Amino acid sequence: MPETLNAVYVVDDDEAIRQSVGFLLRKAGYDVTAFVSGDEFLKAVTRESQGCVLLDVRMAGLDGLEVQARLNALGIVLPVIMLTGHGDVTLAVRAIKAGAIEFLEKPFERVVLLAAIEDGLRHAKRGIQDKLAKEDAVVRIAALTAREHDVLNGMVAGRPNKLIAFDLSIATRTVEVHRANLMEKLHARSLSDVLRIAFAAGLDEPSPL
Repeated sequence: MPETLNAVYVVDDDEAIRQSVGFLLRKAGYDVTAFVSGDEFLKAVTRESQGCVLLDVRMAGLDGLEVQARLNALGIVLPVIMLTGHGDVTLAVRAIKAGAIEFLEKPFERVVLLAAIEDGLRHAKRGIQDKLAKEDAVVRIAALTAREHDVLNGMVAGRPNKLIAFDLSIATRTVEVHRANLMEKLHARSLSDVLRIAFAAGLDEPSPL
């Protein structure tokens, strides 16, 4: 399977759709791989796979919603564009709730399909950027001492230095020193930088007052 951001995976048990969509997308410059079933696609896809998926809702074996659920369960983050020839609103709602970025009814126009693909690949690019940002943030935060991590949690919770000091039973000046040290280790120039890194790493955002 191609591992590029230009990759499009077409999963449809209708050979005519696989051929026509594949031809259209290859002509438009995309790297296309077609699969006859959801099972075949799931055997080939990995967490490292990039691009987006054109996924038919109604297929023999696993249907599109089941494939989508398997992708989510496996932690495989690929933007999904659902295809259907039935115009089933209930399926559309379920697909979108499960994370699909678009739902196209067959037959679809060329311009609509290409626009959906571009949107899907933009989602994929943002997903990779978010993943890299998270990995970088986790590495930076791992370099903090236990006490610096405590101070960081206080900052994330929106606590001023005096209250962080009270919470940790240490002097306010000590909090200021830990704060300066953790900002240096995180390569943060401001509180906004600290919060951005913390949130990217998955630390809880402060609760609204």
